[in-house]
Amino acid sequence: MTTALDTDVRPEDRFISAFEVNHGQALNGTNASIAQQREDAIERFAQLGIPTNDLEAWKYTNISKTIDRPYTLSLSPEGPSLDPSDIAPFTIDEMDAHRVVLVNGHVDESLSDIGDLPSGVVLSSLAQAGEEHPDIVEEHYGQYADFEDEALTALNTAFVQDGAFIYVPSGTIVEKPIFFLHVTAGSEPLFLQPRHLFVVEDGAIAKVVEAQHSVTEAQTFTNTVSEAFVGERANLEHYLVQDEGANASQVHTRAGQQEDDSVYSTNTITFSGEVVRNNATIEVNGSFCESNLYGLCIGKDEMHVDNHTQMNHVQPDCSSNELYKHVLNDESTAVFNGKVLVTRGSQRIDAYQQNDTIVLTTDANIYTKPELEIYADDVVCSHGATTGQVDEEGVFYLRSRGLSERRAHILMLQAFTDEVLSEYRIDGLRNYITDKIRRRFGSYFE
Repeated sequence: MTTALDTDVRPEDRFISAFEVNHGQALNGTNASIAQQREDAIERFAQLGIPTNDLEAWKYTNISKTIDRPYTLSLSPEGPSLDPSDIAPFTIDEMDAHRVVLVNGHVDESLSDIGDLPSGVVLSSLAQAGEEHPDIVEEHYGQYADFEDEALTALNTAFVQDGAFIYVPSGTIVEKPIFFLHVTAGSEPLFLQPRHLFVVEDGAIAKVVEAQHSVTEAQTFTNTVSEAFVGERANLEHYLVQDEGANASQVHTRAGQQEDDSVYSTNTITFSGEVVRNNATIEVNGSFCESNLYGLCIGKDEMHVDNHTQMNHVQPDCSSNELYKHVLNDESTAVFNGKVLVTRGSQRIDAYQQNDTIVLTTDANIYTKPELEIYADDVVCSHGATTGQVDEEGVFYLRSRGLSERRAHILMLQAFTDEVLSEYRIDGLRNYITDKIRRRFGSYFE
């Protein structure tokens, strides 16, 4: 089932009307509390409205213009049928993984290859989890992604139909990465709203890789919300590869909660997209935790990529590391706004935040705003930002060793990105990303 959004009214009213008509199309297995969340969410969305440039957090990103288009809202699992050949370019053959393919936000079992999972591990669609594991879903769903202040999170919560679900029970180690391959397909403009829930219980370890691609030339908008729970002494690594093409826009919101002695790492790389907004919020709800946020944008043409992070230290004796880098070519634009909050009583926090950008043309733009908000006195916190061009002295040195000017520039850019790439702990994924970056940089200097 699909619903065409009425273009004769405000974008907010289009979604509100669509909800009133289709609110019965809820997540399968939805219980009363989740159904109430949907009602509360659409009410809050109506109050907040779609973000505009008048809001400080959206000052440099005009998302309302991108949303104000004649999209079709997908509200059923039926969708275009893809063949293995359609997804073959995106499967990352070097990476041995448990693979789940989602087409327009819904799991396609015929294209997935989950393989053997450790005992007790659940890897499924969120809709299926709602039916088969309602207690786990109810305990964690909607608990970490706050829609009170985020309109698009509220919109996702109101319309959620399906997405990815992971449950790793206490003490379980998932040796192979869990790979979610998201593919957008179809002939008409689509507005998609997948919802993901990752639950890694006490002492468990998992690596999650998400890759977003498209096999359609139509304009699309994907409004994704991911929630992650990382239990005591647990370790979750979450990688996101964004490469849907020039006609795809998205808002991707990630919200994670950590318990005592846990490690949670996220790493996002953006290769393409018309307008891309990434929100990442980590709530450190335990002591002796480690949190890592890494990001890389390889900009070209008129790409617009906006990374917003919120690192909340609400317990003592924790550390966080945050590093985002951009390489911007042509007329591409990047925005970085990272905030570290240290609350009263959260002593002995070690927090590091850095944003570095290389601008290759006079038409490329970077807007950066690293922030610290500290209410404790026994902390070690730092932040910074740099913007510049390729180091010509370094290029001259490489050329003096016999390299061409083109090759020297490519190597300098690769060296700049290696600090983020070194945080990729999955060899096949790191090799795949490194090769894509090398080819992109090569195209810059043809």
